[in-house]
Amino acid sequence: MKALLLDFGGVLVQTSKRPSWAAELAKEVHQRLARAGFAGLAAEEIEVDIRAGADADRYWKDAMSRLAAPVEMTHRGFWGDFVAADWPQAARELVRAEASALCRRMGELRQERVVRPGMRELLERCQVPVAVVSNALCGAVHRDFLAAAGVEVALQVYSDEVGVRKPNPEMIWIATRALGVDPSRVWYVGDNYDRDGLCGVRAGVGTTVIMRSDSTDTIPYRVRQRPSAVVEDAAGLLRLMEAS
Repeated sequence: MKALLLDFGGVLVQTSKRPSWAAELAKEVHQRLARAGFAGLAAEEIEVDIRAGADADRYWKDAMSRLAAPVEMTHRGFWGDFVAADWPQAARELVRAEASALCRRMGELRQERVVRPGMRELLERCQVPVAVVSNALCGAVHRDFLAAAGVEVALQVYSDEVGVRKPNPEMIWIATRALGVDPSRVWYVGDNYDRDGLCGVRAGVGTTVIMRSDSTDTIPYRVRQRPSAVVEDAAGLLRLMEAS
């Protein structure tokens, strides 16, 4: 193995949803609209549309994980089409103009994050460069978290920043080109069979590993391609690496 590539949520980091995130974000969006002179939407109405947009985005992600080379949703597309599709034009254009900042705020409010148990030890003992390769509505939120948590990796590749998303193999190839390694000499570790396992197979990585998380068994459709191995946690991955 010449490099270790890790998914962010479910592998490097554990996440849990904050129940109040949509109401908090809707209040902030309402305030932004009010400062711009628009008062045609109540905060409660904005919250309904934010939640609807998030649900629509989830269904879209499931569909995209079946394509051969899916591209990523843009920040402007998410807010303009998934959230504000039925808003008055002035309000819709305002959130489109501020879409990147709103995606970042959404990422900050939506989830609590902690480094997955055992992962710090794995990173300390790993003898090859480690990179994060992850789908993300706003990769800047992930970068901020890792910096605050004191987690250092050689490279971070996020789908919103590069314009493609897993299982597009280009996500992994971007990382291997940057690290100067052949895909056949790397390991890729994710927690979903459709996005991660399939991406590793398509990219031709040497070893594709599924690390089980709360979302691993939530599979939108059957995936024929199988990973090289399945582990329960970071300790299991470390044992697998040291035995190879």
